[in-house]
Amino acid sequence: LHTPMYFFLSCLSFVDACYSSVIAPKMLMNFLVVGDTISVSACIVQYLFFGVFITTEGFLLSVMAYDHYVAIVNPLLYTTTMSKRKCVVLVIGSYTGGMINSLTHTISLGTLSFCEPNVVSHFFCDVPPLLKLSCSDTSMNELLLLTFSGVIAMATFLIVIISYMFIVVAILRIRSAAGRQKAFSTCASHLMAVTIFYGTLSFSYIQLSSQYSVEQEKVVAVFYTLVIPMLNPLIYSLRNKEVKDALKRAVEM
Repeated sequence: LHTPMYFFLSCLSFVDACYSSVIAPKMLMNFLVVGDTISVSACIVQYLFFGVFITTEGFLLSVMAYDHYVAIVNPLLYTTTMSKRKCVVLVIGSYTGGMINSLTHTISLGTLSFCEPNVVSHFFCDVPPLLKLSCSDTSMNELLLLTFSGVIAMATFLIVIISYMFIVVAILRIRSAAGRQKAFSTCASHLMAVTIFYGTLSFSYIQLSSQYSVEQEKVVAVFYTLVIPMLNPLIYSLRNKEVKDALKRAVEM
């Protein structure tokens, strides 16, 4: 399992664990303790870490799409193209993009004033519900949200779409049915993860405050904060022969 694809999978699993860990402990505390509170600074810090990891996941999914593209379209050049150094650079770039996006929103949140009652109508501190809570002018924050989050989401999703356009063309050129099935099976898990991630996340962030619904947002947020990190290991491992074989060997030992 020491290949670029599994290196990216390990990074994705780490990010999943991180951003769900940022949310879950405080959420469980809120369920157990009636009237549990969080300071404004702690709330913003929670979003800071959540924003880093959720944005990094988007970048990693696009990197994995590029990895699939190279593996299927240019298999003979795969080892050279996806060198260990390049893989590390792509992961570092993903984290850097996540930090820049999160810091931008965190700094803009720090400039807002919050009026009483400061009750966050959500199970964690996210940008849309905090903007609803603020008594300051949030038009600039909304613009930053649409610009940064929108551009990042569209750019990373576009990389995924373009990569898979080339992949589909390459797969259709494979003469054997078994070869086509194997290639499609390799991409199926990633496509499923991308669809769930971008589908739920776009609902929350790429919309104006006038279109924002707290109740709908809560339902959608459960998917990208808790359900997706739980499903990703199942999505990737249950459809992957190498992972199942490695798990079987580990159990037999």
